Amino acid sequence: MRSPEVSILLPVFDTAETLPACLRSIQRQSFGDWECIVVDDGSRDGGIDVARAVAASDSRFRIVSRPHRGLVPSLLDGLERCRGRFVARMDADDWMLPARLACQLAAMQSDPSLAGVGCHVRIFPRNNLGTGMRAYEGWLNRIASPQDVHRERFIECPIAHPTLLIRREVLVDYGYRDCGWPEDYDLILRLLGAGQRLGMVPRRLLAWRNHPGRLSRTGSCYGVDRFTACKAEHLADSFLADSDLYTLWGYGATGRTLQQALRDHHKRPAWILELHPGRLGNQIAGAAVVRPESWLAAPSHRLLVSVAGETARRQIRNALGLAGLQENVDYVCAA
Repeated sequence: MRSPEVSILLPVFDTAETLPACLRSIQRQSFGDWECIVVDDGSRDGGIDVARAVAASDSRFRIVSRPHRGLVPSLLDGLERCRGRFVARMDADDWMLPARLACQLAAMQSDPSLAGVGCHVRIFPRNNLGTGMRAYEGWLNRIASPQDVHRERFIECPIAHPTLLIRREVLVDYGYRDCGWPEDYDLILRLLGAGQRLGMVPRRLLAWRNHPGRLSRTGSCYGVDRFTACKAEHLADSFLADSDLYTLWGYGATGRTLQQALRDHHKRPAWILELHPGRLGNQIAGAAVVRPESWLAAPSHRLLVSVAGETARRQIRNALGLAGLQENVDYVCAA
């Protein structure tokens, strides 16, 4: 049996309401050489019957049914059955625009050095979309190149997981882990930390459903504290691996939370750079709090810029560039 070019990896758990639209969007792809591995994780709502009905008339759909064990085991089970040269992730809440697979495959073929690519998204429904999600969508959709993906990796997950198309052998090598934090962000950080190049198709090719019951909104592994824990481990193992000391720019809620998470990896700040008059001249976590310009006069230790907001980060990046510091060498931004 000939292997398809793309295997679409689609885990399903109690998604009867949204699954029909998802499956229709897959069938409407302009690129047709695909298989879809639907992994039913013990659904209770009859949604898998929808998938079986589609599979009965379209042999490109293959159904895997199993007792409920959670998302990561579902992904690993499905990955074992993927035969394509590329694996495209998909979630049952979402739907693909017709050109998604064709555009992402073209990007991979034009740059053989890429291990995988994401694409831009449109979050829906729009009527109750809060300012935080709108800001996240805007930030995500400004990422346009492998350099952007790498630079922004410690801000948030720079590739929305249901947009990822990746070479199967790479995904098999790295796999998914259940570490008590987001498995998708962990995968992206491991890939980038190992030197794999991940790109972006700067087109909105996935409609990303935002609703209260989505796993990323309800699962204990997806809280803000778990994202921070994931960042801290990867920072400790990569950018901060050579020293237990670092300099921290910003001790607001963002910087304070990251500093506390890094403490679990025996990393502590030697300096804290701040503008807040109530903090200047004091010590926090054993580190002297000084103005940024004082530290820039004689920089020491690798620098973590941990401030919220793209405007503030852009201004800091400009200042550090003028001081001769290189991003990803002398400093990284980690929100």
